[in-house]
Amino acid sequence: MTSKLTYMGTIGLAAFSCVAAAPAFAAAGTTAGTQITNTATVNYQVGGVAQGAQNASNTITVDRRVELLVEEDGTTTTEVAPGQSDAITTFRLTNKTNEVLDFALAVSQITGGTAAHGGTDSFNVSNVRIYRDNPTTGTVGSWDAGDALVTYADEVGIDASIRLFVLADIPAGLATNAVAGIRLTATANEGGTVGSQGALVTQTAGANTAGKDTVFADAAGVSDAARDGSHSDDDDYTVKTATLTVTKTSRVVSDPVNLTSNPKLIPGAVVEYCIAVANAAGGAAASPVNITDSVPTLLTFVPGSIKLGGTVTGATCDFNGTAGGSYAAPVVSGSLATVAAGQTLTLVFQATVN
Repeated sequence: MTSKLTYMGTIGLAAFSCVAAAPAFAAAGTTAGTQITNTATVNYQVGGVAQGAQNASNTITVDRRVELLVEEDGTTTTEVAPGQSDAITTFRLTNKTNEVLDFALAVSQITGGTAAHGGTDSFNVSNVRIYRDNPTTGTVGSWDAGDALVTYADEVGIDASIRLFVLADIPAGLATNAVAGIRLTATANEGGTVGSQGALVTQTAGANTAGKDTVFADAAGVSDAARDGSHSDDDDYTVKTATLTVTKTSRVVSDPVNLTSNPKLIPGAVVEYCIAVANAAGGAAASPVNITDSVPTLLTFVPGSIKLGGTVTGATCDFNGTAGGSYAAPVVSGSLATVAAGQTLTLVFQATVN
């Protein structure tokens, strides 16, 4: 008689296999909350006879790794003019979290110190607003009427990057190279409900749980710490304005007695007036520049004598340029299309002494 113990001693492990789910894998990793199950199967024999397989399963839940990136979209300052409305700086917000999230958005202004592109912060902008670029209508990549005014970014997908425009108004009366620094900060909020800002995301404390835990993995921004569920970056506005200096001179070019040889201001003498407009170097072009001048009552305007866009040699205006302008007694008028930074252009005209 063979003992039962002998039969039991012949039990052998015939096979072992694991079956696991294979979720999609993006750059941010497997989607948070995904359940991954694997099952172990044990097949065995007793006395050469196969017995029923034994199975054991285990399920784990993928935790949430929260990471976001706010960065200036570009590498240069935004040049603005004094008094300009709707000056635009552009940022990109990337959701590197393995889950769709909302992001609270806030713009602040730096106070003093070096701005993102150099120069010292010296003024504040006003009427600051944030718009989200509409990727399907309007001009994608540039602010337009189709972009939505927002206080948070709604339902930003996994690995998705969105463009955000910060618009502001520039005070009047600013000098060239005045700088205003601004900062955009995004903070992770719960997603899942379109059109409604989710609650602030919080990190899971303590040991790993069986459910979906949250781990902050964001790097430090310009004003926030690493692993705080937020990220920030700076951009700036730099003023470029025309600084014009206007000089008016006159000279006698001829008289009826001396003609052009040492002419004097006697009746019948021709006087040449010059209005020279100089734009300081390093600023912006002035366009257009409109000039008016009244002819004195004891002089008579010489028809057709207006010339625009002439030059200056030393301290003397050259009677050159392009004929143009207009005369409506007693006012001479003319327009210079553009006076570039560092350039000097003139309006000249002539009149005779009564």
